[in-house]
Amino acid sequence: MKVKTHKFHGLIGKNEKMREIYKMIRAVASSPSTVLICGESGTGKRMVAEALHQTDRFRKDKIFIEVSCGALPETLLESELFGHIRGSFTGAIKDRAGRFEVANRGTIFLDEIDTCSPGLQVKLLRVLEQGTYERVGDTTTLKSNVRIIAATNQNLEQLVRIKSFREDLYWRLNVICINLPPLRERVEDVLLLVEYFLARYNPMRIKMKNSSAIEKVSKEALDAMLEYLWPGNVRELANCIERACILVKGNVIKLSDLPDSIFSKKYQSKSTADSIDSSLKCSLRASEGDIVLNALKRFNWNCTKTAVHLGINRTTLYNKMKKCGIKKERRRYMAV
Repeated sequence: MKVKTHKFHGLIGKNEKMREIYKMIRAVASSPSTVLICGESGTGKRMVAEALHQTDRFRKDKIFIEVSCGALPETLLESELFGHIRGSFTGAIKDRAGRFEVANRGTIFLDEIDTCSPGLQVKLLRVLEQGTYERVGDTTTLKSNVRIIAATNQNLEQLVRIKSFREDLYWRLNVICINLPPLRERVEDVLLLVEYFLARYNPMRIKMKNSSAIEKVSKEALDAMLEYLWPGNVRELANCIERACILVKGNVIKLSDLPDSIFSKKYQSKSTADSIDSSLKCSLRASEGDIVLNALKRFNWNCTKTAVHLGINRTTLYNKMKKCGIKKERRRYMAV
């Protein structure tokens, strides 16, 4: 699998949509504007956020902080973002700087922004509009000079319509929007990603098993991976290759070495295709047999006249009769 890797700050792909994303990152990286990254889970939203930061000529040498908004309850998330002062809540035994303060002049990446509570959305809107905030329990206003990048795997417009996400915050976040395609929409990148992850996980395999590296993926296994829809996207593919590097015997990944979700899907797809193909062939054969038999009856089993009527020669007619199980009858039929 000698394929030239198309890589951009950790992002892998030669698909046209991915190339457009690379162009977008280069164009907007050094802008102070907020960026909203949308895409299914596992498509690489964090990688895009890091690429934006690394391409930003003003902030690439500053700190990059990621906050998973869905991982913390509202009270802890507010403290995590804005900090708190001692005694502001139970367990606040000392002052603590928040991520906005720590990330000053750098980049803060707010993943799963859709999970923020209405109250926190108001405070985030204020940071975006005014660049100011207060620590939890404090009245001192602090200034924020942070590039904000947000990400979601949800349809924010729909959340706005059902009143679970603030419309004003949505428009403040959606200054620049980058939509990441799912892996099933960029199948041509699967081979590149397989090669990339093999290079990543092979050293672990060699060290762990004291054995040779995986050299290639069999054609059957690769075909299965190309046909699979990858609901977990690039993350699922990475897990698949890591699993193979740990479990596969020998130096070739075979179809049977793939996870059940991929192997069984390939098997089911092939069985279904064979079934459909077989059914179609039977139907065509049955239809052809009816046509031949009706013609034979019409011409009183005169094969010469029947062949002329069907536009074939007598040898072909005999072959079709044999294939369709039609035996010549001795008795004569009246023409219809």
